[in-house]
Amino acid sequence: MPFDRRSLRRAIQGAGVGLAAALLVFLFWRVGWLDQWEARTWDLRAQWLAQKGAATDDIRLILVDQASLDWGREVNGLSWPWPRELYAALIDQCRRAGAKAVALDILFTEPSAYGVGDDEILAGALREMKVSGALFLGQQTGEVRTWPPLIPAPDFRIQGMEAWSAQAESAEFTFPRATFSIPEISTALSILGNVQGKPDPDGIYRRIGPFGVFDGKHVPSLALAAYLAANPEVEAEIETEAGGLKLGDLFIPIDPEGQAILRYRGPLNVYEVFSAASVLQSEIRIREGGILSPEDRAAFKDKYVLIGFSAPGLFDLRPSPVAAVYPGVAIQATVLDNLLSRDFIRVSPYWADLTLLLLLPLLCSLIMMLFTGTGMISGVALLFLLLPPLLGIMAYLQGFWLPIVAFEAALLLAIFGNLAVKYGTEGRQKRFIKSAFGQYLSPAVIDRLIHDPDQLQLGGERRNLSIFFSDLQGFTTISEGLTPEQLTDLLNRYLTAMTDIITQEGGTVDKYEGDAIIAFWNAPLDLPEHALHCVRAALRCQAKLSQLRPEFQKEFGHELHMRIGINTGDASVGNFGSLTKFDYTIIGDSVNLAARLEGANKEFGTYTMISGTTRDSLGDAFAFRPLGMIAVKGREDRPVTIYEPMYKKEFDVRKELFETFGAGLSAFSAGEFQKAESLFSEIAKFDPAAAAYGEKCRQLLSHPPEKWPEKWPEKWEGVWVMTSK
Repeated sequence: MPFDRRSLRRAIQGAGVGLAAALLVFLFWRVGWLDQWEARTWDLRAQWLAQKGAATDDIRLILVDQASLDWGREVNGLSWPWPRELYAALIDQCRRAGAKAVALDILFTEPSAYGVGDDEILAGALREMKVSGALFLGQQTGEVRTWPPLIPAPDFRIQGMEAWSAQAESAEFTFPRATFSIPEISTALSILGNVQGKPDPDGIYRRIGPFGVFDGKHVPSLALAAYLAANPEVEAEIETEAGGLKLGDLFIPIDPEGQAILRYRGPLNVYEVFSAASVLQSEIRIREGGILSPEDRAAFKDKYVLIGFSAPGLFDLRPSPVAAVYPGVAIQATVLDNLLSRDFIRVSPYWADLTLLLLLPLLCSLIMMLFTGTGMISGVALLFLLLPPLLGIMAYLQGFWLPIVAFEAALLLAIFGNLAVKYGTEGRQKRFIKSAFGQYLSPAVIDRLIHDPDQLQLGGERRNLSIFFSDLQGFTTISEGLTPEQLTDLLNRYLTAMTDIITQEGGTVDKYEGDAIIAFWNAPLDLPEHALHCVRAALRCQAKLSQLRPEFQKEFGHELHMRIGINTGDASVGNFGSLTKFDYTIIGDSVNLAARLEGANKEFGTYTMISGTTRDSLGDAFAFRPLGMIAVKGREDRPVTIYEPMYKKEFDVRKELFETFGAGLSAFSAGEFQKAESLFSEIAKFDPAAAAYGEKCRQLLSHPPEKWPEKWPEKWEGVWVMTSK
């Protein structure tokens, strides 16, 4: 389109709307009003795009689930809490199988109810295996405020922590309180790990701190502790510029609050999970003289094994983006998985967020303002609204959290702002056209005129259309028995019901002629498979009239039956009329044929008839029965094949009848009228079309046309010549 003064004005308006939308949303974003919605969209991304990582199969979970509690109670008479000897048995099984490291996501804050010996059994098992254990660091909970002297301080130090913490936005990674397992257990562990997690404001765990600080001691998370137990030589370092924690050649990106965004793998079963009861049963068999099976060995060989709770009554279930109920130990497994797979999620760069927040609404607004067509404007709006989710998905796949809600909000404001501006300016011209032509042009045509006023002239175009004619059977007699008010009410209700179906199927109602309806498909707008829509509209209209028939019978004392004729072919469509008054309508031989087919239903006792060209355009969408060939009045030299369409279920119910009819029609077409009459008579009382053909056969047998030669059957082509419209 040429860039004139009008276009320049639109561009300036569009730029203003886009910039205003971006600024307003930026203010909402900065104060946190969009965070809740952004978190929900993130959860959807985490669910839809969840997939295993490179190291997912290196992690195993042993869970004290409800089945384990039931087994302990019903088989062994064990109440909760279990003897610690059972946890020792789990660890022994992992050790025998050659597990790389074990993480115990369980706090033992009180001595065992089964005596000191029970604690000593667990401690002994812990010393024989690289086991990281739990402690809980808290801001408000925990009775311990200094590192207990009986528990060795962790041999873990993060280089650069002091410099990084000095410029951190908050000190929430520093904890004033802690909860430890009893010294007998804590001293036997290879390394202690923090199991405290901080959910987002909506209570969902999307992030976790890979480390914490308590009493000046650097404490890894339990997942990180499991990695350090297997790799004790690894050194940790904060890289301020890179924004993360480096562990040898591995890296955990963290935000200024010391939190890492987790890439969840999916539901719990993405990891290989073992019920504690099944592992204990295997260990019992070994202690009774059995051996470790190859399957049990392979299950834990060189794997990181995390032991924790999943039974509902043990209170270690958390909401996560991928599941409303997720075991806390599985969150730790996700941390370890992300570390080993090297695919933690990062926050997208702030400059990239701001750039997109500015450019998306600005470009959308400019393009929308420069275009005038409703379809084009809608397409532009839809395209831009799809961009943030697509960008968010692409960013997720690349390991970034891109905040899409802010972009969507800015685009929505820009779109509605543009529509408001357009309504206040260009809307005046549209309202004029609608008021001037709305009484005698269809809404679709009005829309085209609004988009292109140059079309407001006489003339048309040749298009392939599907054309629909309908009429009510015996309506003249029906109307004579009704008052004007009753007739108006009946017609309005009937025409409204039929028109709704036609427009739902994409048709254009050309005109009403009393009770008759003329409609067409594939103009003014292109409609692929227009014949299918047209025939489906006809079948739906017949079905709707069947529903309304008892109601009309009760109120008006008459049953209504509708005849429909349909043809598909080329016709002229456009604005036809005089210079002062014209209408958008159709003309041509194809239109006349559709009208003749509607009337031909009278001869055959049918209610819906379509031409062969329409049938050829439908494929297998519906069932059909051929009704033969007819030559309609006005085009006797061009016979057409006709069909009765129906739903496939209806065809199947009447299949035997249609087979007999088809045999009779074949005989009729071959000139074997005696045979045809016999076949049609078999089903005449069940099928009006068969009755009509039977009568036609009897007429031809008793009064063959004089112009036929002696061997007239050899010249017979099976064409039923219509004598009326």
